[in-house]
Amino acid sequence: MVRLNTITTKTGDDGTTGLADGSRVPKYNLRINAIGTVDEANAAIGTARALVADREASLLMRVQNDLFDLGADLAVPQARDDVLRIAPSQTEWLEAEQGKLNEALRPLNSFVLPGGAKVAAQLHLARTVVRRAERVLVALMAEESINPEIVRYMNRLSDFLFILARHCNDMGERDVLWQPGKNRQE
Repeated sequence: MVRLNTITTKTGDDGTTGLADGSRVPKYNLRINAIGTVDEANAAIGTARALVADREASLLMRVQNDLFDLGADLAVPQARDDVLRIAPSQTEWLEAEQGKLNEALRPLNSFVLPGGAKVAAQLHLARTVVRRAERVLVALMAEESINPEIVRYMNRLSDFLFILARHCNDMGERDVLWQPGKNRQE
């Protein structure tokens, strides 16, 4: 269990931050950027969670917990068996929940613009932050070894958030659809 007695440590005043293995890296380090962007995604999901009913809140709470697991995975750069890692079962859960939510939605015939209900708009915002986190993680993977399940999880998470946004948009009835060229003048 994690125990935080002191929040302000002043150890980062020199522009470095500590990883879970005790090493220190510059705050601009790509791994720190990835951890921070995942944290942003988690905060955006938390904002959406504050706007939804119990069932959806429970789904998002599980995702937020998984994102902390993912951050812990990133915080230990060396391959070790004694640390928390994102597991395939966490990604598989997302896929299963995504499938359940998607069954009730009518198929799309256009792209969806972020909007509709307030919670759907917030879920779309969270989805874009997750996509940004995924891009940072792929860049990190090109430079360093990371658990490949992290990228799989984030890829599925953005799909899950899209489908959940449609679900929260009155099962897709309040989706705002893109109308190509609608405002263009010839």
